[in-house]
Formats: sequence, C-alpha cells, structure tokens
Amino acid sequence: MAVSLSRAGGPWALVLAVLGGAAWGLCFGPEAVTIAPWMALVPLFLLLGAGRRQAVWLAYVHGVAFWLTSMSWIAPTMETYGQLPSWLAVVMWILLGLYLGTFTGVFGWLGEPLWRRGGWPALAGLPALWVAVEWLRAHYLMNGFPWNLAAYAWTEMPGALPLAAWSGAYGVSFVLAIANVAIALMLVHRHWRTGVVSLLGCFLLLAAAGRFGTDAHEPRVPGLPVRLLQPNITNLVTWDEELVRQNYSRVLEMSRKACDLPGALVVWPESAAWPFSYDRDARLREDLETLVAAGCPILFNSTTEKEGFFYNSVLLLGPKGLAGRYHKRHLVPFGEYVPMGRWVPFLDKLARNAGNFRPGRELLLLPWRQELLGAAVCFEVVFPFEVADAVQQGATLLVTVTNDAWYGDTAAPWQHYRAARFRAAESRRYLMRAAITGVSALIAPDGSVVSELGVGEEGVIGGEVVARRDLSPYTRAPWLIPLLCVLLAGFAILRSRGARRS
Repeated sequence: MAVSLSRAGGPWALVLAVLGGAAWGLCFGPEAVTIAPWMALVPLFLLLGAGRRQAVWLAYVHGVAFWLTSMSWIAPTMETYGQLPSWLAVVMWILLGLYLGTFTGVFGWLGEPLWRRGGWPALAGLPALWVAVEWLRAHYLMNGFPWNLAAYAWTEMPGALPLAAWSGAYGVSFVLAIANVAIALMLVHRHWRTGVVSLLGCFLLLAAAGRFGTDAHEPRVPGLPVRLLQPNITNLVTWDEELVRQNYSRVLEMSRKACDLPGALVVWPESAAWPFSYDRDARLREDLETLVAAGCPILFNSTTEKEGFFYNSVLLLGPKGLAGRYHKRHLVPFGEYVPMGRWVPFLDKLARNAGNFRPGRELLLLPWRQELLGAAVCFEVVFPFEVADAVQQGATLLVTVTNDAWYGDTAAPWQHYRAARFRAAESRRYLMRAAITGVSALIAPDGSVVSELGVGEEGVIGGEVVARRDLSPYTRAPWLIPLLCVLLAGFAILRSRGARRS
C-alpha cells in the first residue's frame, strides 16, 4: 500500500514526509507524551518503500520537518538574544534544519534496502541503523549534537527510564524504533504475527525494566541535605544596572534563607552571579564567603580566567575555601563559541561573556564531604558518554547547572530537562539540576522526579541525596549498545545488498 502510494503519488508522499516529520517533532513538545511515540515514526518507515532515490529525498524532508518543528525556538532565541534581524534568524533556523535533516537522509539512503528486504533486516536492522545515526550525530556535528534522541520522547513511558540503566538512552531508542517498524511492517508487508510479537516484546521489556530493572535501592545511610536555587532571572537584552543589582541581591537573599540547615549544599544555577566573576570581583568573593560562614557550602557558576583564556566554570566553595573547580568541556556552538568563526564573523555570540570561551581539557570532580560531585554545565548533560565518564571516574552524585532563560517558555527547557533525567537513570545517581528560570529538579537514581520547579517559577528546592558508588550495567560499558547497533546495521545492509545482487 505505502510502496505504491509513494511511487505513484509523489506529492502525497511529500505531504506524508512533511506531516510525519512534524508529528515526530511534536513528540518533543513541552508536554510529555507516551502513546504517540509508538507510531510517530511509522510514516518515515513507510516512505522507505518509495524507491532508492525517492526514499533518500523523502527521508531528508521528514528530518528537516522534524527539526524545524522540534526546535522552533531557535529563531526567536537568535532574534532576541543574538540581536539578529528577524529574517536572518529565520534563515539560520531553516539552515540548521536543512543541515540536521541530512542525518535522516543518510538513514533513508542506508535503510531503503533493509525495508525492501523485509523480515529481520527491517525489524532489527532499521532500529539498529537509527541508533547508529543518532550516535553519529552525537559525535560528528559541531563537536556533537545528541539533542532530542528518540528515547527522550519516552521519558514518561513506564519502564523506559529504568531500562536506560541497562541500555542507556540509545537502547531505549532502539526499542522505540522496533515498535514503530513493527507497526509499519504490519501495515505494508502484512507481517501481522511478527508485528504483534515484536510489540508484545517491547511492552514486556518495558514492564520488566519497570518492575525489576530499577535497582535504585539506596544505601542505609543518612541523606545529605541540598538546596537548589531557581531565582527566575531572565536574560537582559539591554544593560540595566538597577535590575542587575536587584537580581544579584535576590540570589543572595534566597541563599541566606536556603541555608536553614548547617552543612546543606546550596546550588546556584548557571549565570546566577552574572556579571560578577569569582576571579576578578572581590565583591562576589566576599559575599560568597559570608554565605559559607553561615554554615552552607555553595556550588556556583562563574566565568574564570587562566593564562588569558576564559572558561565557563563550576566552583565549590566550602568552609576551608575553594574546594575545587570544573571547566565546561562541551561548549554551545554559536553561543559560547562560533564554529568557523573566521568565515561567519557576523554571527554574534549568545553567551554573555565577551570573547570566545575555551573548553576545559580534563574531567575534574568536586569534593563535598566524603563524596565526589560530577558536574555538567548546561549543554553538557545531553551527552551520555560524558556523564558516564564522570561516574566511572568516581562521581557519587551528579549536578548540572544551566541557564535556559534564552529559550523562554518553549519546548527547549523541557527537552533539555528530559535528557538530564536520562543521565540520572543511566548512572543510577541522584542528579541535582539548578536552572535559572526552570526547569530545576531533584532527580532520583531511577530518573523519577523528587521535586520540581517549572519554567517561570521562583523558589528553592530542598531535599536529601544519597551517594552511590556502584556502577550500573550501562555505565560499565556505555559504548556497547551503539557498537552493537553499528555492527548489526552493517551486517543487515550487507546481507540485503547481497540478496539484491543474487
């Protein structure tokens, strides 16, 4: 049915590609969904039956529609904070969608023979290929861009987060893709038995992961108190000295009230101390020392300078002084640095600090009491391997600070937040997330939310965290699922092409 429709009715196939990509993009909106992701990718797989050249083109259109829909917040962000003209912001948004769509086009190019072959090459090979392309995007696009992995559409799906402790987000993407391929095979190839068995297997796997796979039993030790600040300070488009003073005073006052229990760790979000720098401004150092003297160590974000280079850093200040600092290693392209800046100098940075940031070169854990904090600044938390590396190196707790005020009340803060929940579940670690305008949250080792402040809210999240030193199956070998998917996809493609020649 879909094969003949795609070949005979080109315009209808194009409409299906656009609407299918947009529908898949809507699965990453502000409101989490659970049912739609089971079938939202079906149109893409149906379009693979359009023939070799058409499949590549239609898959590319599907990918462009997906990225333009799921990242519609790009244009207003560039216009407001990048101070680009409206037309140029829209052009940049479209260009980004056109570029990211090439990954889906590659999927269509390699996946078309798998769909045509049917059977196990389609059912197992296509999901494996999907994960391989996701992994490729995470490593080879402007230093990596693992945003909106398919797994994140299933954040609220029972069993998905516990499954991530075993397979990581890539494994959850694999299962989601299997479910969609199974439905597509039933619609086109009439593989009813295979489709039903595959869907039942997905349901049973998620159910088993939810029932037996969490393994989030905490050690029988007292919890450690933490306080996460969300001051709800929006980014300034123009300089306003009085407003800057008020914002800074608000953060200090919130910190004083948050220190209601001596020894509680107070976590500031990214940019909370702006425009002050810990290395340059004595006022910030004195204010922080006064707060710490009240009995609470403070983890905060600040621009730091070393050998003439600027870093986006997280610092931990305790009663004995500066306990440690971590320099952000994965910078935001066109925000904290400009890729190919020599060729695109007209693109101003969205970051607040003048001049390009330099990425940190090593992983540094922050000591707090007898524990080690694995820190991630903003964009870094979307990288599964980065967080797994911190846990392998000894992080017993995770913390991420971010400034998502750039994106306003859009889907972007929630997309970012869902990635953080997967990092907690993958590592089986408590994760503290402090966002300047939301979403801030205390996330349990199974990825569930202990406490949360949404976008635009102001307040302090108080709670306790329990450190863990065991390694989840995923953290022991985070490379395993992507590697297996690359091998499986490669084997399926070779077999399908070999069968075609025969």
